[in-house]
Amino acid sequence: MRVLIVDDELGIRKTSRLAVETMGHEVVDAPSGARALKALEETPFDVCFLDVKLGADDGLEVLARLLQTSPTLAVVMFTAFANIATAVEAMRRGAFDFIPKPFTPDQIRAVLAKIEKTRSLESKVRQLESQLADEAPAVDLGSAEPAMQRALQIAFRAAETPATMLVLGPSGTGKSVLAREVHKRSTQREAAFVTINCPSLSKELLESELFGHVKGSFTGAVADTQGKVAAADGGTLFLDEIGEMPLSIQPKLLRLLQEREYERVGETRPRKSNVRVIAATNRNLADEVKAGRFREDLFYRLNVIAVTLPGLRDRPGDLSRLADSYLAFFSARIGKRVRAFSPAVTMAFARYTWPGNLRELRNVIERAVILAVGELIELPDLPEEFHDQASPTVAMGAHVTIEAVEGEHIRRILAGTRTLDDAARTLGIDPATLYRKRQKLGLL
Repeated sequence: MRVLIVDDELGIRKTSRLAVETMGHEVVDAPSGARALKALEETPFDVCFLDVKLGADDGLEVLARLLQTSPTLAVVMFTAFANIATAVEAMRRGAFDFIPKPFTPDQIRAVLAKIEKTRSLESKVRQLESQLADEAPAVDLGSAEPAMQRALQIAFRAAETPATMLVLGPSGTGKSVLAREVHKRSTQREAAFVTINCPSLSKELLESELFGHVKGSFTGAVADTQGKVAAADGGTLFLDEIGEMPLSIQPKLLRLLQEREYERVGETRPRKSNVRVIAATNRNLADEVKAGRFREDLFYRLNVIAVTLPGLRDRPGDLSRLADSYLAFFSARIGKRVRAFSPAVTMAFARYTWPGNLRELRNVIERAVILAVGELIELPDLPEEFHDQASPTVAMGAHVTIEAVEGEHIRRILAGTRTLDDAARTLGIDPATLYRKRQKLGLL
């Protein structure tokens, strides 16, 4: 690493320089803030050792200017014991660490090793993020559909508040994606986003997974565990498929929401929690309450901000854009030059009901790209259930009503245009009229 040492005492600079150079790092030293800034402007550095009391300069002001010039610079403050509070304030302002004077070369080496380890972990995180980006399409939360636009507007308006949120909708509509996006837009975005899938664990394991347990509290509890609530402290806890949470655990979740308290399994001491809860379900919780499978008080506590995501069949205006996005992603990932869908495929997509929603669309297109032999996705590249969707139900000249012909024509135009405005222009009607016709045809 390239290391900059900034101290007005020559002896400190020499001692520090020797300790750093023995680790194989490149060193430049400076006696003042001005000289340090000039050096930083001329060449990049990884680490800076900076004295809190720097002659006539204020170390905190120099820190701010250094980080302004190089935000990724790891700054370690030198400080006398009397100025520990100032060093702590420096860390609050962005310093990486501090070393009290007098210090030993081993302390210098220890903090450099800590920085190297941190940089290595950050590099691995970036690699993993890049790998995940390569393995999953970019999140697309845009929509031309009023119902989806309203849902996103409500969710994003509430994102910066600590309000509990309930995300409703069929399986595969993107509830977990929306929850993660809400977290990214919240004041808790720097803390953890922790997910727990309620149906995936037994009642006993789910309680332990949520709240943690103490050693010996049940068979197999060989050590204390903190649980997902503690792991998400200060951040967001996402409870997926909350409708399948056992009744016996629901009072404990209600306590967490109301009193911000919980207890680990096998422990009687209450613990405080500062966690924002987002829950999701594909069930009708009001019906679950009536059936006695879900607590009414918990339902109302979760239902502070309710967002309903429509199924893909109710988003015909988004289908073409989403399909094109998946096509571009999988074509690049698989290494094939598949550029578009044939008209028959476009028609099949428009007529299909998409019971699996976005998840199904993604899987269908990934399969089609793998099987495609040319630049177009053709009907044989799709699963069997799509093949009878491509032929029109109404043929020109058939003994059918004008309404049937109009309905078929509207379906085809919607399938072949990117937005509802484009479809309305092609049909020669205004968007409000198109909305009413879609409603009549059962396309909303």
